[in-house]
Amino acid sequence: MSLMRRFRADNEALWERAVTHPFVQELTSGTLPLEKFQRYFLQDYAFLREFSTLLALSVAKSPDTDTARRLATFLAGILEGEEGLFRGTFREWGWPEERWRRPSRLPTALAMGDFMVRVAYEGSFPELLTVLVVTEGVYLDWATRAVEAGRSPERKVYRDWIDIHSNAEFTEFVGWLMETFDAMAVTDAQREQAGRLFRETLRHEAAFWEMGYRGEEQMG
Repeated sequence: MSLMRRFRADNEALWERAVTHPFVQELTSGTLPLEKFQRYFLQDYAFLREFSTLLALSVAKSPDTDTARRLATFLAGILEGEEGLFRGTFREWGWPEERWRRPSRLPTALAMGDFMVRVAYEGSFPELLTVLVVTEGVYLDWATRAVEAGRSPERKVYRDWIDIHSNAEFTEFVGWLMETFDAMAVTDAQREQAGRLFRETLRHEAAFWEMGYRGEEQMG
């Protein structure tokens, strides 16, 4: 059994909690109240800085230039494409720049960002790759399930959010991540650490949906 399949099997309940959270179900069916999506979307935009740090240091710690190039290309796509979707959506909502440029962080989003930055700076490449394969794998999974179920919500930003996480380019990249993950040469200790990070990343993903769905008090 591949490492990815083993970790998925070991954490199946937690993985399913992340990819079938009520936030995701209502988003893909189009019934999610806009204010809940806006809360999540703003925090996800702020989180983009920490995620970009993880990607940038994944490039720096890559074992070879081909791996570094693939990750750098994905990072460029995040900064040029997805970041543009965020800004365009904020403008469509009529939000002034000061509302989204440096928003107040909710505790769950801040905790996930701190986790990402800590792993980025302190972790080895296999550890960074573990976090990436969970974050991107979870998003591909829920979005692909929505497409396969024929879900196409009326609200354009919901459709765009499904598409950006299920299109051919993203699907191919996540497939490459998983293949690279399975091909890692790791020691028993590194495999154990990867298992811990796999679970911790999944918990953060599920908590992020919950934050968007239920709301939290701002940190200031």
